[in-house]
Amino acid sequence: MNVCRSSYSAYRSVAARLEWAAPISLLLFRLWVAVDFWRAGVVKASDMNSTITLFQYIYHVPLLPPVIAAYLGTGIELITPWFLGLGLAGRLTAAFLFIYNIIAVISYPALWPHGLWAGFWDGRFIDHKIWGLMLLAIVLYGPGKLSLDWFLEHRIKRCLS
Repeated sequence: MNVCRSSYSAYRSVAARLEWAAPISLLLFRLWVAVDFWRAGVVKASDMNSTITLFQYIYHVPLLPPVIAAYLGTGIELITPWFLGLGLAGRLTAAFLFIYNIIAVISYPALWPHGLWAGFWDGRFIDHKIWGLMLLAIVLYGPGKLSLDWFLEHRIKRCLS
């Protein structure tokens, strides 16, 4: 019984010491995804004619005409990464980008020539899987203590008390 109790105590001690890293990991997740999406938006914005052509012939966004999808996708990729990186409306932004990421995978059939689910298992969606998992962590745990959300929430609490 003492072995179990001391093992558990040692485990809890290590876990408590690692808690300080949670905000750093959430910040790194936010920045990783934000930079990737923002770079994609910059590439799209640098040549909108090519971007529109991509949306006309390669990306098949459901329910939207290609020109609108091209401009909307570019705008999303240029604006939302700033919200995510700063941690402003963090959960909402992460949830939005999580869904956007899924739509991107569905809209680009070249990623899944042997069927959509095959791409998830053979590595063709590696970036999208990583982004999805990071975004899901932010949705579930929030943007963390190193975010504008956390700062604003604590400022508002101080004003209300």
